Parts: sequence; C-alpha cells; structure tokens
Amino acid sequence: MTSSPQLTRRGLGAAAVLGAAAVPLASVAPAVAAPAKGGHHGGDLDTQVEERLAAMSTEQKIGQLFIAVGYGATVDEAREENTTSAGVATTAEIISTHHVGGLIAFAWSGNVDSIEAAAGWTAGAQRAAAEAGEVPLMIGIDEERGVVKRLPAPATALPGAMALGASRSEVHARKAARITADELAAVGFTQNYAPLCDVNVNAQNPVIGVRSVGADPGLVADLASAQLREAQKRGISATVKHFPGHGDTATDSHVGLPVIDHSREELDEIDLPPFRRAVEDGVDAIMTAHIVVPALDDSGVPATLSHPILTGVLREEIGFEGVIVTDSLAMEGVRTMFGDDRVPVEAILAGADQMLMPPDLAVAIGGVRAAVESGEITAERLDDSVRRILRQKARRGLLDGAPEVDPGRAERKLGGRDALRAAERIAGDAATLLVEGSALPLRRGARVVVLGAGSAAVQDALVAALEDRGLEASRGAAADAAGADLAVALTSSSSFVTPAAQVTTVKEAAATGTPVLHAALRNPYDVVHVGEVDTSIALYSDALCSLRALAGIVVGRVSPAGRLPVAIPTADGTGEAFAYGAGLG
Repeated sequence: MTSSPQLTRRGLGAAAVLGAAAVPLASVAPAVAAPAKGGHHGGDLDTQVEERLAAMSTEQKIGQLFIAVGYGATVDEAREENTTSAGVATTAEIISTHHVGGLIAFAWSGNVDSIEAAAGWTAGAQRAAAEAGEVPLMIGIDEERGVVKRLPAPATALPGAMALGASRSEVHARKAARITADELAAVGFTQNYAPLCDVNVNAQNPVIGVRSVGADPGLVADLASAQLREAQKRGISATVKHFPGHGDTATDSHVGLPVIDHSREELDEIDLPPFRRAVEDGVDAIMTAHIVVPALDDSGVPATLSHPILTGVLREEIGFEGVIVTDSLAMEGVRTMFGDDRVPVEAILAGADQMLMPPDLAVAIGGVRAAVESGEITAERLDDSVRRILRQKARRGLLDGAPEVDPGRAERKLGGRDALRAAERIAGDAATLLVEGSALPLRRGARVVVLGAGSAAVQDALVAALEDRGLEASRGAAADAAGADLAVALTSSSSFVTPAAQVTTVKEAAATGTPVLHAALRNPYDVVHVGEVDTSIALYSDALCSLRALAGIVVGRVSPAGRLPVAIPTADGTGEAFAYGAGLG
C-alpha cells in the first residue's frame, strides 16, 4: 500500500531500479545449488524420497505439512501453552502425536535461552522423532541477523540485510551467511527463514525496513542470492521471503492485511526479480506473504491463499519446484477471511506445501484431514507437497538421519575471533556518513557523552567501545552534553517517523553547544527528523560490531564506507533529502 509518492519507489530515481548494472559489486563465481555435506542428489535422492513416501500413512503425510511451535527448554517439559496450542503437553508429544514435519524456535517459546539449551532442544526433538518412527525434522529459526536475531550470545552479532546493502559487497554477504549457517548447524538447526527478497521501496514500511537489502531490485537479488547459496553450501536450507514482495506497504501484516498496489509491470520490474534469481540459484524454500496483490489476483485474498499467485506465478511462470512455506498462520493478515481450520486448506489448494505456526495445531491438522477425507485435497495433491518436503530433507541429508549435535560443546563453535573481526569489517563498510562536520576525529582523552535511544546494554557497550579507543566516555541525558567534547546521540525507529522523544533528546543535546554526532541504529530515515547536528551516520544496526565501528569512526580509525541502499525523503515527504547511493565516506 502506498501513500505519498515521495515515500515509495516512484521517488527513488533511476539508480534504484536499474538493477545490478547500476551498482558495482564484488565478483562472484557462478551460482551452483549444492546439496548439504552428506546429502544426496539426482536419481538416488528420488528413490530415497519415493521409498519414504510409500511407507507413510495419511496421518504422517498430513503432519509433514506443518511446522509447529513447541514450548519449553526441553522437549519433555510440560507446558500449558503446548496444551492450548497443540492439545498435548510436551514438544515430544507434538512430534509423536501430530507427526509434524518440523519445528521453529523462539526465545518467547523458551527454546533458545542459551546455546547449550538450544542445542539440547534440537537434539531432543530429533531424538523424539526417531523414537516415534517419524521422519527427521526440519528445525528452523528466523536468524536474519540485525534486528531479527534469535540465537543468544556467544552467537556472532552481525548487522542485518540493509547494512549488507550499504556495503555493496557480495563478499560480505557470503561471509555473513557462512558465519550464520555454521553457527546454526552447530546448534542443530537445519533451516533458516532467511534471507529477505523484499525490495524496500516505501520509507513508511513498518515491518520490513532494515530487514531488506534496500530499494534496488538488482542489489537485493545479488546479495540475497549470495547468502542463500552460501547457506545451502554449508548444509542449511535457505528460505527467501516474502513472496511476491512485501517491500511497498505501510501496513504490518502481523496486525492487518496490506495491499500492494503495484501494476504487473512494476511487479516484474521491482518485486519479482529477486525471487526469480533465488529460484534460478536453487533455493530450497520460499515463504509467502500475507498481502493482497490485485495485479496478480483481484479476488482480495492474501497471496498465501491465492492460487493465481502461488501456482500461477510462482510454480508455473517462475518455475519454482521447491517447498512453498506460509508465513505464520497466527498473523492477522491471513486470518481475516477464514477460520483457523480452513486457512491451511485454502493455502494448500493455492499451492503451499508447509503451514508455519498455526495458532491451534490440532484444529489446523483437523481441517486438512477433513479436506483429505472428503477429496477436496486429493491424495495426489497431498503427495505432491510431501514429496517436495521429503526432497528438501533429502537434499540436506536428513533422510540419512538427524545431524549429530553435542549440546555441551556447541557454544565453543560460536562467536569465534575470526567471525567477530568479519562482523566489524562489515559494520565499518556499511556505516554511511550522511552529514559531515568538523568535530571528528577526536583526540585521545576527549570526553564523550552517549545519550538517546538504545537499551542500557547498548549504550554501555558503546561507552566501552569508546573507552577502548582511548576516550573518556559515559552515559547521560541531553543536559550532560554541556562541557563534553562530543555528544553521541542515538536514534532507533522502525518506520519513517522517528519517535518524538528521541528527536527532542537530540535537539536538546545540540542546544547545549556541544557538537552532536547522530547515529541511526536502525532505519536511516532518522537523519531528516533530528535537526541540525555536526555529524550524522547511519549504522543500520545496534549490534556490538556496529557500535565498535562507530567508536572507530569517532577517532578516525575506521572509514565509514557505506552508501545508502535506499533514498531518504524529506521530513514532510514532499521531496528527496538524500538520494539512493549517497554517502560522504
């Protein structure tokens, strides 16, 4: 959904929509879709899949279509939430009773309180599947990095997709994907619901923003493809999302049903190219979006439930033969037209293979069972989806058995020195200098006050990074800027409009007469709202690596090399304040 033209792709200028030719990137070898170490391909894989399919009951086949949430730090922990959402007490019972194809982990469901606990949970889940005679599980997680990060420390805290876009580097994209994939594998995960292929052409987008590489379809395609190929080479199934493109909306599909008003020509020019590239490069899975796209289906149903979009465009036109997985079926964007028993049926009839996180697993499975028994979902249609799911598992080696995970040793494989150094290099190359004054670099011993947005932990980490660079640093309020050599004012917004309290803090700090360095920890659009400052830098991230890069910039040891991967409108939305590609570093 669009509002002001200046806040959408129509105000971006030519460079943002010319594709890869407009943006020089590091060279990369030709794409090859590789199976996991120990995986299979070709005829042997097909035989393995067909043998497993023939041995499955109808109930087991239906179960393969679902990715469930299992509450608890261990699979044997009884939780009331499991009873409410799945009708059984433990994650192990979810696996044995409902025959699910996989699980998805979250901190809020208690699965990733620590790396050792997470590894124990994944190992326990695979053990429960084996003991119940079920197919090994796809165990997934949303590890986009940046603002969507699930693994706790000591997992490497990397900046997210828009930081990669600002760096313009496929080398960095591959390195970030390699670190992420290796760390996920060490903890027992087999699928990552990343990277995004959404082209963020709407500054008001409340749900995508810095999760996207940026506003250039070619750049998004290049960097998303680099990440998915690297992940799958390391044995992790990649899942690009959110098809057919969630980048031009001002509505969050978690709470509403967005409408993408692009013409078919705009969809072909902007939204679809990254997904086409992902399919060409052999991506294992594609996640659907709960968005209405009238140019592709004028019925008003979301893409997740649209046969013209999932089957007509994704399967038949683009030629995708892998697994189509829905976005969470607990989101309001997909629950506006049908009951929770009917939504998965409609998704399957539309062309989806796997249902992610239904709000009531037993009800969802019951709805699909009834549709299978009535013939609405034919046996052939059911087998088609299960075959694709089994093929994905076979490609990643799961039909030969679950990966071996040692919970007690998993933590040692995360957050290594090389990974941390790589993260800091990415952060420095992403940092984008938008306003340059005379305050930097600071001399050793200069006094710096850190204020504004960010948690106490984030601000303390920045203080420590500044002190490591030989500065006298402390946290404070705007009034504490008086007498300091520099005030570092942090902002963090999830959409185009910076929260008023953050803007006030920056302006009050500037009013003391102390030079202000404004650092945007999330969306870069904050720069047009904070008033006059000495220096403004877009970091796209509040990860430790980004904070350390900022400290290096303050003392002149790190050069902010990034270029904007989006255009920044004026504060009133009537013009363009910073062009796509801007950056003074």
